[in-house]
Amino acid sequence: MPAYVIGNITVKDPEKWAEYRSLVPATLIPWSAKLVLRGKEAKVLSGQYCHTDTVVIRFPDTDSVAGWHNSPAYQAIVPLRTQAADVDLVSFEAD
Repeated sequence: MPAYVIGNITVKDPEKWAEYRSLVPATLIPWSAKLVLRGKEAKVLSGQYCHTDTVVIRFPDTDSVAGWHNSPAYQAIVPLRTQAADVDLVSFEAD
């Protein structure tokens, strides 16, 4: 069953964020993940949204999400992510 990672992001350092974003796609390849959406807040339709950016990544299953997130390739860029932005990552299994 497909799984999705949704990242709600508040960028702190645009240059570092651009560098981090450029490195993420290579970390997704071994897990057959696809970047579905990278977007900036367009319009809040209901409630509140305090982040500047959102990302949605589709994975084949939850095991692939865990494998990607824990992989040495992704973990190597997490310090850059932390410097660049405040990021809330959440995974969901599709039903």
